[in-house]
This record gives sequence, structure tokens and C-alpha cells, in this order.
Amino acid sequence: MSHYTKSPLMGQMMNQPLLISSIIEHADRYFGDNEIVSRRVEGDLHRTNYRECHARSRQLANALQSLGVKMGDRVATLAWNGYRHLEAYYAVSGSGAVLHTINPRLTPEHIAYIANHAEDQYLLFDLTFLPLVEAFAAHCNTIRGYILMCDPDRMPASSKIPHLMCYETLIAQHQADYCWPLFDENSAATLCYTSGTTGNPKGALYSHRSTVLHSYASAMPDALCVSGRDTVLPVVPMFHVNAWGLPYSVPLTGAKMVFPGPALDGKSLYELFESEQVTFSAGVPTVWLGLLTYVGQNKLTFSSFKRTVIGGSACPPSMMQTLRHQYGIDVVHAWGMTEMSPLGTACTLQSKHGALSEQDQQAILETQGHVIYGVDMKIVDDAGKALPWDGKTYGNLLVKGPWVISSYFKNEGGEVLQDGWFPTGDVATISADGYMRITDRSKDVIKSGGEWIGTIDLENIAMAHPAVLQAACIGIAHPKWDERPLLIVVKKPGMDVSKAELLEFYQGKIAKWWMPDDVVFADALPIGATGKILKNKIREQFKDYTLPSA
Repeated sequence: MSHYTKSPLMGQMMNQPLLISSIIEHADRYFGDNEIVSRRVEGDLHRTNYRECHARSRQLANALQSLGVKMGDRVATLAWNGYRHLEAYYAVSGSGAVLHTINPRLTPEHIAYIANHAEDQYLLFDLTFLPLVEAFAAHCNTIRGYILMCDPDRMPASSKIPHLMCYETLIAQHQADYCWPLFDENSAATLCYTSGTTGNPKGALYSHRSTVLHSYASAMPDALCVSGRDTVLPVVPMFHVNAWGLPYSVPLTGAKMVFPGPALDGKSLYELFESEQVTFSAGVPTVWLGLLTYVGQNKLTFSSFKRTVIGGSACPPSMMQTLRHQYGIDVVHAWGMTEMSPLGTACTLQSKHGALSEQDQQAILETQGHVIYGVDMKIVDDAGKALPWDGKTYGNLLVKGPWVISSYFKNEGGEVLQDGWFPTGDVATISADGYMRITDRSKDVIKSGGEWIGTIDLENIAMAHPAVLQAACIGIAHPKWDERPLLIVVKKPGMDVSKAELLEFYQGKIAKWWMPDDVVFADALPIGATGKILKNKIREQFKDYTLPSA
């Protein structure tokens, strides 16, 4: 185990703390006129820039200070991707308080739980969520006031919400002469809770240091490759793991930022991509499925969109190939998790891969990719023994690094590290070149006759069929083999495929014993708060399902 040793000769460099406020100061000073465009809840497009964002962030910091918010206090948001939410990102953390982004897709009970667990002092929220806030406000024990992020004329005439204030009225009462304080870079900056698909959500408490380092690393060419030449539209929500760090890495580079607000349907996204000439975006596969369906149905093309990062769950190879070959959009397959701020790996090719065939290059690009500097990873067996990097051996994936959590907020769940490594709960292989491929979540992997069957591979093959829109694979109890795969499929509108045809589609693509024992067709699959298919809900739905006899 490594340990710290103090050198007898220390470097003579400035000791400047890595603080989130320095990012918006930099964006103002060097990219002040660069645009921030937001589609608002009201439906209109709002235009501002980094200079005005910085000024309004300081006004909000002054306002929060006047309300008694102190360093370390938690201030929550319940908001879409937009310019006011960005202002809160910098005002709250920059002043030394802790920004707690709440996922509005959670149940009111879960939201009340995490607001109480976080001991939030104030909640800033979008007009969309007024009924939601009214549903849980009475159950929040620590929140002293609620700030509605809207213009004064949009304030409700009456509301059940106590101590309700108007965002614009509040910040208009304060000047932008706020001076960002200097403090320890290891101070808490933001708080994000896991989605809580099993048990209560747990909080990941990020520091200023971890966030700034993550912002630097994620902007690198072989990571998200954020550049001042880009126009960036984060589809991934700012309430989900800080929108994968884009609210920091985009201002850091001075790129134009476009926020979609609540309109995440294919038509609305396409129109915004075209009108603002978006070059780069990031989101989960379910969002791109909606966008591709709209574009395909209307025989449209993209005029500026050239690159996207897809993560959150595995990107089906068929989707990746459609984006690349049909629309000319490069896909960077990325992987991470809330506990990792979230970026861990991104998949880009190296110069030595240029000599490979297109098929072999595609096989690499379909993996979750290579770590970016700052993250280390390994795969181990159930006893904790390191496994070989041969691209074939499956193991439990462990990670460590300066933006990986060491424990959950308030030490929920107790000790989480294994000899200094964080267990991700993913099962993966790692190639000799260091490219990692997620084969399953450890809780989703199917154990059949003592061997593992990876559900992601089976789902990706199904989704490559032209008639399949979505697919999920789960293990069903079997008297002889312990578990066997059941495939649940949603067909594309107006298309048909039979069970026999779909199983025939698997021939030659997998080992025979991996073949699903049955196929069930469904109208829809349950989608969770972060856009992922909820396997736990599907398992509950099919807990009494009996597989057909062989």
C-alpha cells in the first residue's frame, strides 16, 4: 500500500486552491461574450453570455448570504438544464455552500428523504415542478425557504409552499460586487444522490478539487474532447451527476452552451440542434433513440452535429453504427457512475489502431473504452484476486482516483472501499491495450450451470434486428441450470417479428448455451429516473414466470 513521504525539498510554485468559482471567473474574463442559449420552461429561447452569467451568479451568492446561507450549508435545486440552473451551480459552490442537485424523476417520498438526509436549507426550483414541490414540501424538515426560478409575473397567486420567493425578484435586490472567497480546495462543493433503484439513495459528496480535476480531465481530446470551437448541448440533465461535468468543462473552454430545458423529445431536440448549429452533445441511449426515430421518420439530416458522447448504460452497436454511417456522427462510448463524478473511461482509437480493419476498429469502439488519466481500474475475482487483461476474462470491476468517492455522505453503508479501491458493481473484461468492456451489472448477470451469461450482449444483438426498438434480458430460475435467459422485446411501431425469427437472428452470433430460452413481447419497458431500463422492475414483473420446457 502506497504511503505519503514528505520530500526534503519542496517546489516553489504558487499555492492556489482549485475552486469552482475560478472556472466562471475564467469564462467571464476570457470568453465573456460567448453565448449561453436556453430553451425555457415558458417555451421561448433565452440568450445570455458568460459575463452576464458570472454577474448574476454573484448576485445570487449575495442573495443566499443575505438569507443566512453559510459555508457548508446545503442548497438544493430541482431544475432543468438552463441558464438559471447554471448560475446556481456557481453561486452556491463558489460561495462555499454545497449544491445539492435533486432528480425530479424520483418519487416525492424519495425527494423528501434525500432533502432531509442532506439537511437542505433552501430549494431553488423550476416552474414545471411547482406541483411536485407542493407534494413533498410539508415533509421537508430543514428547508427554510423555496425559491421559484421564474420571472415575477409567473409567480403563482397562491401556493401551499411555505416561504416562497421569486428568483428574479430576489437577485434583483443584490449587487454583483460579490468577491468569491478562498478556502480549502478539499471543501465540499456538490452533493449528488444515487438514483435509489434498490434501497434509499446514498449521497456522493464531491469536493472543489475533485470537480476541477474532473473538468480538466473530461475536456481532454481522448475524453469528452470539449473545445472552444464547439457548440455544446448537454442532453444529460444537470440534476444527474452534474450533467457529466459539462457545466464546468464547457465554460472552462469557452465553448458556446445550449440548454434544452424540459423539451427532450426528438422534434424539440432536432430543431434546437439545427437552429443553434450544435456540434457536440452528450446523453443516455434512450434519448438518442427518440431523436433517431424522429429524424428517421421525417427523412432529416444533421447540418452541424458531428460528435456525441453516450453513457449511462451501454450504447447498442446498432445505434452507434446508425449515427456514424447514416448521419456522419462520431460516437464516443463512455462509462462512469455517480460515485465517480462520473467519468471513468471514454472510447477513442489510438494511432496504432489505424491499420486495423473497420470491423476490428468498430469492435474496439463498442467497448466502454480506456481510462482517462486520474482513474485507475482492475478486475478481480470474488476473493479479490487480480485477473488478467486478456479481453476475455470476466471480473468484478474496481476503480480509484481523485474524483472517486472514499465513502458515502454521512458514511451511509459504512466502509465501501476494498483495499483502497471502489467496487463498481459492474462485471467487465479488460483487453491487453487497457480497453474495458462492461458485460453486465453484477446483480444482472445470469448464472447458468456455473457459468456467466452477459445480458448486455444478448440485448445488443436483439436491438440490431430491424424490427426491435428496445430489449432487456433477465435471468429466470431453472431447476437444472440455476438460471436461464428470458428476452423481453419492444417492437418498432408498424413492424413485426416472431419469437422464432428473433431466435434465428442469434444463430452464429453467440455460444449455443447463451441462447435465450424464451422471448416475450411487451408494449414498453420500465425506465428509471436516469433514463436506464429498470431490470429490478422487470424481474419483479416476471418473478413467477415459467420457462417453456426444452
